[in-house]
Amino acid sequence: MTLGTLYGIGVGPGPAGFVPVAALDALRHADLIYAPRARGAADSVALQCLASAGFIPDADKLREIEFNMDPDRSVLSEHYAQLADTLAVELRAGRNVAYLTIGDSLTYSTYGYLLAGLRERIPDLPQQTFPGITSYAAAASALAWPLGEGKERVLILPCPETPQELRHEIETHDIVVLMKVGTRLPWVLDLLREMKIADHCAFARRIGLPGELLASGVADLVADEAMGYLATMLVRRNPRKDR
Repeated sequence: MTLGTLYGIGVGPGPAGFVPVAALDALRHADLIYAPRARGAADSVALQCLASAGFIPDADKLREIEFNMDPDRSVLSEHYAQLADTLAVELRAGRNVAYLTIGDSLTYSTYGYLLAGLRERIPDLPQQTFPGITSYAAAASALAWPLGEGKERVLILPCPETPQELRHEIETHDIVVLMKVGTRLPWVLDLLREMKIADHCAFARRIGLPGELLASGVADLVADEAMGYLATMLVRRNPRKDR
């Protein structure tokens, strides 16, 4: 039996052609392309990003899947177990399968769950993962905001549940990249203002997509207008020094 190859491909974020050339070549060799779509969304953001690179999958190759980011780990585990079962059938049939994800394939990505599930089912699975552009790298570039200079310490983390936890992380690092902020944004902004560091922090949402919001300095950012999916906060504890 000849197994198909799994390709993990990060696209975007945003329709700016941010897709590695090698990944495009893999997509051309894929028999099936799985594209995640947020629950309730009309379109897959991953496909929007891919289209910006001039690649539109053939309809007969495309499989859109509604992804589930339920905080309950048991629900997540079941969701990705079912997806791994589906893809395992195709891979065992010798079909090459590409799985799209927004940003980097292995940085806080649904692809990580899928890859682990497939390795359990097919230990000798041929696979190739292409590094993509993380949301925070894209945000930093869009805002011309250096992510780390000299010996600055940078922490990347999903937003903590309490202001106390976040304050501790900010006070013990030079820069904090805050992902998965979501509905916590109001108290995050309040904390940054309380710490008097909001002027040298930054925020990006839906880079390159409809509804894009870029803010270099967040003292005046209105939480209710800025909240949403695909958002990243860049926190700098001290003002950037002139060099």
